[in-house]
Amino acid sequence: MARIVKEQEYAARRDAILDVAQRLVYTKGYEQMAIQDILNELQISKGAFFHYFNSKQLLLEAIIERMRDGVEQLITPIVHDPHLPALEKLQLFFAAILRWKTERKDFLLALLRVWYADDNAIIRQKLYTAGRKRIAPLLTEIIEQGVKEGVLTTAYPDMVSEVVLSIGRDMGEKLGLLVITFRSEDEDLEYIERTIATYTDALERVLGAPEDSLQVVDIEILKEWLVPRKDNA
Repeated sequence: MARIVKEQEYAARRDAILDVAQRLVYTKGYEQMAIQDILNELQISKGAFFHYFNSKQLLLEAIIERMRDGVEQLITPIVHDPHLPALEKLQLFFAAILRWKTERKDFLLALLRVWYADDNAIIRQKLYTAGRKRIAPLLTEIIEQGVKEGVLTTAYPDMVSEVVLSIGRDMGEKLGLLVITFRSEDEDLEYIERTIATYTDALERVLGAPEDSLQVVDIEILKEWLVPRKDNA
C-alpha cells in the first residue's frame, strides 16, 4: 500500500511540474522559460526538479508525450466502436486529432517555432517513433476492417498503417511550418488548400480508398490557426 501511495505522489508531483511548464510555454515561450521559473512557482528545489527531469529538453519531451497519451485515449474508443464502418472511423480518427489540437491551439502555436527548430530534430524523431508504435496498431485495426468491408484495398494493413502515419507526419510538419509563416490570406491559403488536397489524395491511394472519400483536414477548422505574420515578426 505504501508503495502505491508513493507512486501516486510521484505521478502527482510530476504532473504538477508538467502543468506549470506547459502554462509557461504558452505565457513566456519555451525558449524564454527557465527551470527556475518552475521552481519558483511550485516552491521546490532544483534537486527536486531533477529527480523528475534531468534537463529542460527532457521536460519538453515529457510534455509532448503526455499530449500524445491524450490523443491515444481520444482515438481508441473510435477504433473499437463495433457499430462504425471503417471509412467513418478513418474520418473520425483524423477529425478527432485535428479537434484535439485546435482545442490546444494557443499552446501549440506558442510551441511551434521551437518544435521545428533544427535543435529539436532528434526529439521530433524520437517522439514520432514512440508514437508510431502505439498508434499504428490502432490504425491497422481500422484498415483491416476496411479491407473486410471492401472499401479499402491493400494486402498489407500493418505496413500501410505506418505509411499512413508517415504521410500524416509529413503533412503535419508541412502545415505547421505554413501556419507559422502565414502572410497572405489569398496566395498562402490557396497553397495550403493544394497541400491538403495533395496529401489527402496520397493517403487515399495508399489505402486504396475511393476517390474523395476522406477529409483528412477540415480547411475551415485549419483557418482558425492562420494568423497573418507581420514583416517585423
